[in-house]
Amino acid sequence: MLSDITERRVCAIGIKMRYDFDEIIERKNTDSEKFDFAAEFGKGKDLLPMWVADMDFGVLPQIKEAIFERAKHPIYGYSEAGEDYYKAVQGWFKDRFDFETKRQWIVKTPGIVNALCIAIRAFTSEGEGIIIQPPVYYPFARSIILNGRKLVNNPLIYRDGAYGIDFEDFEKKIVEGGVRMFIFCSPHNPVGRVWTREELKRLGDICLKHKVIVFSDEIHCDFVRKGHKHTVLSSINPKYLKNVITATAPSKTFNLAGLKTSNIFIADENMRAAYARQLQACGSNMINAFGLRACKAAYLNGASWVDQMNDYIDGNFDFVRDAVRDMRGVKFIEAQGTYLAWLDMNGLKLSRRALRDLIENKAKLWIDEGEIFGQEGKGFIRINIACPMSTVKKACISMKKALI
Repeated sequence: MLSDITERRVCAIGIKMRYDFDEIIERKNTDSEKFDFAAEFGKGKDLLPMWVADMDFGVLPQIKEAIFERAKHPIYGYSEAGEDYYKAVQGWFKDRFDFETKRQWIVKTPGIVNALCIAIRAFTSEGEGIIIQPPVYYPFARSIILNGRKLVNNPLIYRDGAYGIDFEDFEKKIVEGGVRMFIFCSPHNPVGRVWTREELKRLGDICLKHKVIVFSDEIHCDFVRKGHKHTVLSSINPKYLKNVITATAPSKTFNLAGLKTSNIFIADENMRAAYARQLQACGSNMINAFGLRACKAAYLNGASWVDQMNDYIDGNFDFVRDAVRDMRGVKFIEAQGTYLAWLDMNGLKLSRRALRDLIENKAKLWIDEGEIFGQEGKGFIRINIACPMSTVKKACISMKKALI
């Protein structure tokens, strides 16, 4: 395996390491939620799993190397991040997104959903409104409701096969709903939008105007399709830094979800202190020892791997787009980001039960139904295509046969 210094030297002389994303890696019997727990989710064991958002690609070699090196030591006690960890995180966001940060802004948490729930408890009170934009990542609504807050919906506008924001409704709902927090998904899961700078600025200004704190979930920031660019919301305006919590993690980008390591940027000192108090009150301020090593290795060595992985996923999207053209009643929604294909199945005019029967019993696929992301997802399905193209082809062939 090449060290960080060696890889940089290789790249400097024009030789680029190539990574194999076609490799089929057996994931059964690894305690994989995606592959080993079909019965517990009420699914048949013969279904092809393309649901939960983790990838079927092997991780960056330097990540394995870092974990193996740490595992050699016989004690796995309480662990903390050193300065080199913070420099790696800050460097990644500066290099990839021109997001200038300070070390003290970073608050580590064991996951984005955990970070979200901490923010809800730190900055809102029971009964206060929190606004989201469905169809959207379902733990948003669940976290609001389970914490006793009022769920306020600002549905995205779906028109001519594309999604946009209803800004007038957004501001109206904030005023009428007594909204204190906005949970933003950027890039958007599941519809795949990468928001433009103009859209971000309009949202940010509305939230400043009405003193609405923004929790910006940017976990999919590294997955952007060709021709699009992710902009960190809080990087647009210095005023946003006082109002936006930027939630990031290496878990989606580098397939490290099981290592429970996230980095939350909170620039405002008072907000950060309030957040830290709630984090300690919930007893969730300790980070996975292997996650720390993996995160650092990923951000120091992973730029070329991520670029190649995105190119590969672009190819998977191209294949799905072409395949859907031959599927009656199905529309492909153009993804600008993420690795999640969002398909409109409403042209089939099927009930939820009939659509599920088609997908599971005929196509033999395990995917996410659109309605779990809100009523606005009715008749849609989400398919995880961060996997070898042979798997994508198999899924598309199965879908075509089911529709005959």
